Amino acid sequence: MRAKRYAHLVTAALLGLCPVLTPAGRADGAPSPAPPVAAVGRTWPLPGRPPVLRAWDPPPSPYARGHRGVDLAAAPGAPVLAVAAGRVSYAGRVAGRGVVSVELDGTGDPPLRTTYEPVRPSVRKGDPVTAGEVVGTVEPTGSHCPVRCVHWGLRRGEAYLDPLSIMPPWLVNEGPSVLLPVLGVPLPQPGGTP
Repeated sequence: MRAKRYAHLVTAALLGLCPVLTPAGRADGAPSPAPPVAAVGRTWPLPGRPPVLRAWDPPPSPYARGHRGVDLAAAPGAPVLAVAAGRVSYAGRVAGRGVVSVELDGTGDPPLRTTYEPVRPSVRKGDPVTAGEVVGTVEPTGSHCPVRCVHWGLRRGEAYLDPLSIMPPWLVNEGPSVLLPVLGVPLPQPGGTP
């Protein structure tokens, strides 16, 4: 259900039916933070399409419990990729874990910022990165998941957002592609002209 909602929002944004994707309003009644921008030139933060172990679960208030990102299954030593072009705003350790943060190009003021942890950084603060560029490798320890994972976060200023909201629908939707019927096109007739 959630993937379908994102597909509709992203499709609407890409078709120009709405200018940007809009996250849900906050439970505390405060206005929603500035929305993410339409997904262009994006990739998963791990090679392939990693399984989502735990989805984004925003807290009801700024200091309440919640899951302020997405956990993706990952093998120790796997490359961690920048999801979009930007500039590294942090590469180092926080609370004993390796963390890389990237401010995404062309995403407004303040810009969107993605974070990845636990990661052994291969980039430095200020480095420019492109979508799909390696920013580090998954550390063998320091994950908060019951199995090895990368926690992928998204923020605009101090507001946490759902990282999946910036991904194109063809990268987020699960399951096989389905061909839909084309209506209004006549079937070929025997002996007819093409």
